[in-house]
Amino acid sequence: MTGMNFGFDLPVRGPMANPDDLSAIVRRGEALGFACVVVPDHIVIPDRIVSTYPYAADGVWLGAAAGEALEQLTLLSYLVGVTTDLRILTSVMVVPHRNPVMTAKLLATADVLSGGRITVGCGVGWMREEFEAVGAEPFNQRGKVADEYLAVLRELWTSDAPAFDGVYAKFDNIAFLPKPVQTPHPPLWIGGESGPALRRAVRTGDAWYPIGNNPKFPLDTWPRYAAAIERLRGFARDAGRDPASIGLAYRVGWYDEPSLRRAHGGEADRLFTGDPQAIADDLARFREMGVRDLTVNLMGPDLPATLDRLRRFADEIMPLAAST
Repeated sequence: MTGMNFGFDLPVRGPMANPDDLSAIVRRGEALGFACVVVPDHIVIPDRIVSTYPYAADGVWLGAAAGEALEQLTLLSYLVGVTTDLRILTSVMVVPHRNPVMTAKLLATADVLSGGRITVGCGVGWMREEFEAVGAEPFNQRGKVADEYLAVLRELWTSDAPAFDGVYAKFDNIAFLPKPVQTPHPPLWIGGESGPALRRAVRTGDAWYPIGNNPKFPLDTWPRYAAAIERLRGFARDAGRDPASIGLAYRVGWYDEPSLRRAHGGEADRLFTGDPQAIADDLARFREMGVRDLTVNLMGPDLPATLDRLRRFADEIMPLAAST
C-alpha cells in the first residue's frame, strides 16, 4: 500500500519570516524526509478585522497580531532556489485576490523553475477587509470568481491558443509560454469544508484538501470525516465524475496540543491525537480511506523550537506511517 506524504508549515509572518530562518526550516524539512512545505496566503493584514475567521470557535484570527505577511507567490520562487526535492504547496492560495492571467504565469514560472514541484492549494478566502484592500471582485461573489479564475488557469496552462470569455476575465489572441512542467498542469487541491467547496472540488479539483477543525463543518473525528468523504463522492457520482479520480488530502491544525491527548483511537476521539498507537491507528485508517497527503502545523515560537518539532515529528510519527 502506498505510504503517506507529510507536509509542514512555513512562517510567513513574525520573527522567523526572514531568508535565513526560512531556508533553514525548508532545508531541515527536506533532509528529514517531509514531502512538502505549506505556504499560506495573505497580501495585507487590516488593522481592524470584523470578518469571522472560520477555523476558530470564537471567530478570531490570531494571525492578525503580527500585522505582516510575505507574499505567497513571490515566496514560491525563493523556496525553489533553496530546495531540491521538496514540493511547495500553496495552502491555500486565495484565488479571487489576484488577476488570474498573472497568477497563471507566476505559478507556471515557479513550476518550470522547480522542475515541476508546485501544488496549488486553492480557496475562496474569508476576510472581506482584505478583499476590499487589494481591489478584488466583490467579497460576496468570491465563489463564482474563484470558479471562473480556476477555469482561466486550466485554459492558460493547457491550451495552445488560450481564449476565455467570462464574467470576470476575458482574453484571446495571446500566447502563453512556457507551460508548467507538470502535465496537464500543477495539481489543484481545493480547500474548504462546505457543500460549495465539495462541489468545487468535484468540478475542478485534482484533490480535496479540508482543514479538520472548522467549527461549522467539523471533520475531526472518523464519523464526521467519513460522512464528508461520502458526500464528496456522492456529488462526484451526480456530476458524472469517477469519485476515485479525486485525491484526498487532509490538514491537521491541532497536532501535539496537550489538552487533546487520548489513550486509544476511538471513533469519537479527535483524529491525530493521543499516544503513538492511537496515531498509528489513525494513519492506517487514513490510508485505507484513500488519504495520501497530510499536512501538520509544526511551527514553534522560534527557529530552534521549530526545527526540534520537525525532528521529533520525523522521528516519532513518520515511521508509524511506514509500519502500518
